[in-house]
Amino acid sequence: MIKQTELPDTIAIFPLGGALLLPRSRLPLHIFEPRYLQMIEDCLKTSGRLIGMVQPNVVPGRVGPGLQTIGCAGRITQFSETEDGRYMITLGGVSRFRVVKEIEGFTPYRRCDVNWDGFERDLGNDEEDTHFDRPKFLDTLSRYFDARNLSADWDTLKEADDELLINSLSMMLDLASEDKQALLEAPSLSTRRETLLTLIEYTLRGGQEGEMMN
Repeated sequence: MIKQTELPDTIAIFPLGGALLLPRSRLPLHIFEPRYLQMIEDCLKTSGRLIGMVQPNVVPGRVGPGLQTIGCAGRITQFSETEDGRYMITLGGVSRFRVVKEIEGFTPYRRCDVNWDGFERDLGNDEEDTHFDRPKFLDTLSRYFDARNLSADWDTLKEADDELLINSLSMMLDLASEDKQALLEAPSLSTRRETLLTLIEYTLRGGQEGEMMN
């Protein structure tokens, strides 16, 4: 278990739209761009092996994408290399952070000074959602899956812990980058579940206010 005082002030940043990492969750990544291959090699040499996942953000007047102000750091927990030099890694979500400033130069990938204050709960044990109406949630999710022609292991979904279920769906469902950011910034698991349910219901309405699709 990493303590907040052990978290670094500066971390490598991987801006990847639509890729959401949450604390205590796992995110597999396929790395092939040279600058990010270098990033992985450099991070593996550090004690924390941390990479900050951040959603890109359009900034007027900036050449290239900006960054959202809140991201989530993950520790490289699995690593393998393919014969043609690509990396397959898994990040284990550690804690969210706020971007303080981006550091220019020195590396081909982006790095930022970050602040971990306000996210102490991320370093704790699994969070519970005490007001979770699972049958209602799964019923809405079932209609969403049917509308998208998706399949699921419903026995596993019914038995999964609250945090595992909500966070996994938040990371896996095909949602816009701004929706992923809203799920990341949710202050509690119950808020994330409410946000996720709202997004699912919005999709079932065809992106319009009004009655939901059958």
